[in-house]
Amino acid sequence: MLPSETDVLVIGAGNAALAAAHAAREHGCRVVVLERAPEAEAGGNTRFTAGAIRFAYRGVDDLVDLMPDLTPEELAVTDFGSYPEEAFFDDMGRITEYRTDPDLCELLVNRSRATLLWMKSKGIRFAPIWGRQAFKVDGRFTFWGGLTVEASGGGPGLLEAWTASAAREGIAIHYGARAESLIVEEGAVVGARVRQGGRTHPLRATAVVLACGGFEANPEWRTRYLGPGWDLAKVRGSRFNTGEGIRMALEIGAAPCGNWSGCHAVGWERNAPEFGDLAVGDHFQKHSYPWGIMLNARGERFVDEGADFRNYTYAKYGRVILEQPGQFAWQVFDAKVSHLLRPEYRIKEITKVTADTLEELCARLDDVDAGRALETIAAYNDAVRTDVPFDPNVKDGRGTQGLAVRKSHWANTIDTPPFEAYAVTCGITFTFGGLRIDRQGRVLDKDLETIPGLHAAGELVGGLFYFNYPGGTGLMAGSVFGRLAGDTAGASAQAAAQAAE
Repeated sequence: MLPSETDVLVIGAGNAALAAAHAAREHGCRVVVLERAPEAEAGGNTRFTAGAIRFAYRGVDDLVDLMPDLTPEELAVTDFGSYPEEAFFDDMGRITEYRTDPDLCELLVNRSRATLLWMKSKGIRFAPIWGRQAFKVDGRFTFWGGLTVEASGGGPGLLEAWTASAAREGIAIHYGARAESLIVEEGAVVGARVRQGGRTHPLRATAVVLACGGFEANPEWRTRYLGPGWDLAKVRGSRFNTGEGIRMALEIGAAPCGNWSGCHAVGWERNAPEFGDLAVGDHFQKHSYPWGIMLNARGERFVDEGADFRNYTYAKYGRVILEQPGQFAWQVFDAKVSHLLRPEYRIKEITKVTADTLEELCARLDDVDAGRALETIAAYNDAVRTDVPFDPNVKDGRGTQGLAVRKSHWANTIDTPPFEAYAVTCGITFTFGGLRIDRQGRVLDKDLETIPGLHAAGELVGGLFYFNYPGGTGLMAGSVFGRLAGDTAGASAQAAAQAAE
């Protein structure tokens, strides 16, 4: 049963929200977490993620601190490299075209490793991303793209660990509890009106943390802010992320911030359902495109599949696919690279064709100009730099010559049967526009003054990502800013309680 009051109220129950709840609880506060979804669907987008998390580390010793279960044998056959703060800053700048908010970016990068160690102290475990971010070449695994670690058990495992810790810490999570509006008195947020069981209840709090996601599951807002055609995109994750937290804050004068016309969007199974499917999880994604080519309905390539490591391009290529005729594409591979395809290509919920000849394959590509597709593949094969060695662990420079749409790396001729093709469309993950916060996680109003009692974290915070996104940064941002907002909210609630004594 919902209480009538608490010290800190957290709206949302994903990674960012539960990080905030735990940070607030460290101040001895009473903490209540509201989850709009039923328990079986709780956790927002966190439940749907594969769990990769990007952070700065100087070398293998930093990784061992985080993952003490690494064995000597694993360490002996693995090149983890390093990903210092400078590299993280460079990636955030380069990928966002240097628009990322410098204060938010500094907090994200410099607090990334310490935040993961804090999470470890709460019972959350981490593991190397052996299968997705490292290929075995000459007997050694080599990690690439600055992304090395995932939460054990992926997003579901991360939620399970957070929820178990919340139970130990005495943090109450209420499911099926939808915050409808914020309660404001004399300019300060003092709680929220919450609908549960068909009734609306006021729930007063000294501090409120909004951490309930972006507006990706709201087709009207997608079309309004992202543009025409975005109502046709699939939603990768939670059907409950409809921008309610953003709406509630804007209604009381919060400042919007960031790339409202931008989002994280990927190549996604063409015939996936409208929203994420918990039984399939993240496996509708199709991220092995660097090893092959993509064809649109005209039978033409339309993007440089090898422009960069996958985790620096996948979050923007969904938009490019949505812009193609019919909002779809086919990813094409041959037998030389089929062993490199990620496990998501082996699920049963997939639109796939195979053939022993390219003529037969192209004829089987639904809604594609087969003749033009065959011509495109032939021209591509003739343009591949076969004199350059192929190496999936590095940007190998094995590209094409003379094509209108070049391929920069990992270009292999498509000539060895059996051939495989997979139909993809756009899957939107989360939106980049949101609320403006300060360095303490407090929400700012349109005059850039803090709104007393209101804090925010996670995907509804704007200003961090523009145009694109370095893979694994979302969970890290949720963790860093969740902890930050919860710590600030907890400290203010604690101070208020002491002042009242």
